[in-house]
Amino acid sequence: MVWSDVVRAVYPGRFQPVHLGHVEVIRWALERVEELIVVIGTAQESHTVVNPFTAGERVVMLKLAMKDFGIDADRVYVIPVPDILMNYVWTHYVQLYVPKFRYGVARNPLVVRLFREAGYEVLVPPPYERGEYSSTRIRRLMVSGDEGWRSLVPPSVAKFIDEIDGVRRLRDVLGSD
Repeated sequence: MVWSDVVRAVYPGRFQPVHLGHVEVIRWALERVEELIVVIGTAQESHTVVNPFTAGERVVMLKLAMKDFGIDADRVYVIPVPDILMNYVWTHYVQLYVPKFRYGVARNPLVVRLFREAGYEVLVPPPYERGEYSSTRIRRLMVSGDEGWRSLVPPSVAKFIDEIDGVRRLRDVLGSD
């Protein structure tokens, strides 16, 4: 097979942190394409309330999550991409960072529209309990001291967040104890 003939999709997200819903989307997408490009968006930002983890930490979280669930990491590219802040050209900008792809993977209406306007087909995954598996919700649980966040992320991701003192970081940037 010629490298350029490989059927790939791009799955963008911030992954702040990686949770079980993200894992399900990765699995779902890999049932439909040969390779998946996971784009870590807002790669330039960390140590904030909405983006507490660095791009490198999110790369590690994704690798750990895939290992936890037996996902073939050889079929997945994980590529950090900084923001461009110009929606209309965003898809073209992403193309500069990633291998050639055929599909976008998204549920976000804006991202779906941007892929379609750029001429890509969009694979829309099922919602996988979006109310439960939400990075915003997980960060809120972390800040509040509710250990329930641990059941929403892969086990090795919870351990990694502990290792980097991620909950303390989130509380510190929020200015809460």
